[in-house]
Amino acid sequence: MKNLMMMSALGMSIVLGGAVQGMAASGEGKGPRHSFEQLDTNGDGQLTRDEMQAHMKARFDAADTNGDGVMSLEEMQARGQERAAKRAAKMIERLDTDGDGGVSFDEAQARRGGKMFERADTDGDGAISQAEFDTAREKMREMHAKRHGKKSEQNAE
Repeated sequence: MKNLMMMSALGMSIVLGGAVQGMAASGEGKGPRHSFEQLDTNGDGQLTRDEMQAHMKARFDAADTNGDGVMSLEEMQARGQERAAKRAAKMIERLDTDGDGGVSFDEAQARRGGKMFERADTDGDGAISQAEFDTAREKMREMHAKRHGKKSEQNAE
């Protein structure tokens, strides 16, 4: 019974996650897959429960590749892998400054690594003390918690 509940919760998070994300404003890289206008199928300027449920049903049906009305573990895993592959492709596109189709250490470092060190080295002495490290780690946890909710904050401990 616990496994059934876990699979149901995971399946609904896959389906619902995209519906809520789709309601945000469009942006580069991260962000929605659907505009308000796309979700507002009757064009009345308001999203109804029926419109949202229709959207969620379409997402569920797309993930339920064998069409049996039940999302299996394999279907959930395939959906997760598909989403991860899309995120990785976008990341490479963003970081690959020389256009070779991959991200070298230097390209990755230029984007984030140096900035992270500079932020952590608050006294500017070119080294990170234990106190600076602890402060930087706490700031990272706080930023992660803001983006992903309180659960991630608890998991970080």
